[in-house]
Amino acid sequence: MSDLVHQIEYELKESLERFDSIESIINPTSLQTEIDGIEEEISQNPSIWDDPKAAGELNKNLTRKKQDLAQYDELKEEKEAVLFSLELYKEDNDQSLLEEIQASYDSFLEKLNRANLKFLLNGEFDDSNCILTIHPGAGGTESCDWAGMLHRMYLRWAERMGYKVQELDFQPGDVAGVKSVTLNIQGDFAYGYLRSEAGVHRLVRISPFDSSARRHTSFASVDVAPEVDDEIDIDIQDKDLRIDTFCSSGAGGQSVNTTYSAVRITHIPTNIVVNCQNERSQLHNRQTAMKILQSRLVQLELQKREEEAMKNQAEKMEIGWGSQIRSYVLHPYQMVKDHRTNCETSQTDKVLDGTLEDMILEYLKWING
Repeated sequence: MSDLVHQIEYELKESLERFDSIESIINPTSLQTEIDGIEEEISQNPSIWDDPKAAGELNKNLTRKKQDLAQYDELKEEKEAVLFSLELYKEDNDQSLLEEIQASYDSFLEKLNRANLKFLLNGEFDDSNCILTIHPGAGGTESCDWAGMLHRMYLRWAERMGYKVQELDFQPGDVAGVKSVTLNIQGDFAYGYLRSEAGVHRLVRISPFDSSARRHTSFASVDVAPEVDDEIDIDIQDKDLRIDTFCSSGAGGQSVNTTYSAVRITHIPTNIVVNCQNERSQLHNRQTAMKILQSRLVQLELQKREEEAMKNQAEKMEIGWGSQIRSYVLHPYQMVKDHRTNCETSQTDKVLDGTLEDMILEYLKWING
C-alpha cells in the first residue's frame, strides 16, 4: 500500500473524531426539525410580519440554522468521498487514484477546520460584524510599512472568507504603509474569528528601507471590536466626549477634501480615540465614529469579563518588546509563531496572504480551555 495512503489513513482517524464531535454539536436531525418548525410558523402565521423587528430576528435565525445544516451536509459529503476513494484504492490498488485521494482529503480537511472553527464560537458577540483598527508602533517608516502588510493580510483573509470590507478611516504613512486604518469587516462570525488578532504583532526582517540591508524589528497593534447594533444601549455622556473636525486626507490635487468633514472623537474617561473620514458629510462621519466608539466600549467591557482567561489582554499593552501576541520572522529563518498558543508555521507567505485558519483555531481551542 502507498505511503501516502498510510499517512492519510493515520491522520483520518483524528479527523473523523473531530467530525463526530461536530456532528454531535450540530445534531442534524434536531436541527432539521427546528428549521421545519420555524418555516411552518412563518407560513401559517402571517401576523408575524406585523412586527418587522421580531420577523427579522426569526428570519435571521432561520437563515443561520439553514447555513449550519448546509455546512454539515457538505462536510459529510466530503468525508464520504474520502472514504469511498480509499476503499476503491484498496480494492484495485489503482495508483492513478492517489492524486484524487489526496485532493479529496485536503478538501475534507479544509472544510473540517472551517466547521471546527465556527462551532467554537459561542461568545456573546461572536456572530457580529467586526471593527478592526491597525496602528504602527514606534519606528517610523518601518512600522508604518508593517501596519500596511497587516492591513493587506486581513483584506486577503476577508476575501477568502467571502466577507465585505468597508474602510472607515485610512491615514497613509509618509513614505510607505499606513499610520492608521479602521475596517468594518461584515460577515457571519467576523468578530468571533478576528478577536484572536487583538494585540501587538511583531515583524523581524531585512528592511527594504535600509541601504545597509540590516535586520529590523517592527511592531503594530491590532484592536478588534464587535460592531454593535441599535438594540445595545451604551451610555455615553456628552460631557465625556471631545469632538474634533479636520480635513480628510487624500492623494493630493483635486482629491484632497478641503472641507472639515473628517471627525475625531475622544472618550475622555477611557482615552479611546476613534476617527472617521470615509464620507464627505461631517454628520455621517460623526455617526459612524460614534458607532465605532460604542463598539470599542463594548469590547472594553468584554475584555474585563475575559480577564481570567486572557491574562495577556487584561490591560493595554505597550506596542513594543515583550508584549507581542505573535511574531512574524522573515530573516534569518521563516516562522510565524503565536506566543499564546505556541502555534507556529514556516509558511510565512501563506499567513501574510491571509491564511489564518490554523492560528485562529488554536486560539479558540486555547480560550475555550
